[in-house]
Amino acid sequence: MKIALTGASGLVGRWIAREAAAAGHQIDPLPGWRLGQPVDLSGKDALIHAAFQHSPGRYRGGEGDDPQGFIRANLDGSLALFCTARDQGVGRVIFLSSRAVHDGHPEGMALPDELSPAPTSLYGQVKADAETALAAMASPGFRTASLRPTGIYGPGKPQKWVGLIGDFLRGITPPPRVATELHGADLARAALLVLADPAMAGSYNASDLVLDRRELLAEVARLTGCATPLPASADPGPLRRPLCARLQALGWQPGGMALLRRELPEILTETQP
Repeated sequence: MKIALTGASGLVGRWIAREAAAAGHQIDPLPGWRLGQPVDLSGKDALIHAAFQHSPGRYRGGEGDDPQGFIRANLDGSLALFCTARDQGVGRVIFLSSRAVHDGHPEGMALPDELSPAPTSLYGQVKADAETALAAMASPGFRTASLRPTGIYGPGKPQKWVGLIGDFLRGITPPPRVATELHGADLARAALLVLADPAMAGSYNASDLVLDRRELLAEVARLTGCATPLPASADPGPLRRPLCARLQALGWQPGGMALLRRELPEILTETQP
């Protein structure tokens, strides 16, 4: 399959590029293209849209002091890209959305795939609006879907835990926190499964671990001998937990804690001071 991939060098896109190439697909990372610019997608079978413009290291709040520019790039730019894909004969489009579309649902709630968005940030609203617009464009010849991943981790740069682990190794104990996490390679495999699904449509949650910082940093301490006190265990009760029934029905099985432990030594090489 000939796949155009936006954001191919980013936190999410780099994993998709690697997995898709390993699976035998032809990947076009659209070199030089930026959100909002015209693009030639002729001859492509599919588009995976993972590009997103935001302040460095920030998603929620990533608009900084320019919310209109944030909307113009990420919403208007995405909608123009979707229209180009449809008009140039691309048959399938996957949009990388976010679990942030659900931040307004009650604490402790399970989040099924088909749950309607309830964003509380501009980031979540832009993602939700792009999802809605893309779904409205779907037709038998133009299959569309949105993936709603949770936090993405894994070796390589950008590295999400560089600050957390670096501070811990320098003697700083962070506050307690628990979050949902997913390895980038597992997200990439999810995207390819959705892309190959004849019934591809709608939204798909993608999440794996419920990870307490204490548990993560205990593994760091075990590997490094770091004696910094661990944070207290966090209360997981308020956490909103995505359910991934649609991906699981396609045979998706993320790597869980075993994968995190296997990858952590390499992650540490990128986070140590």
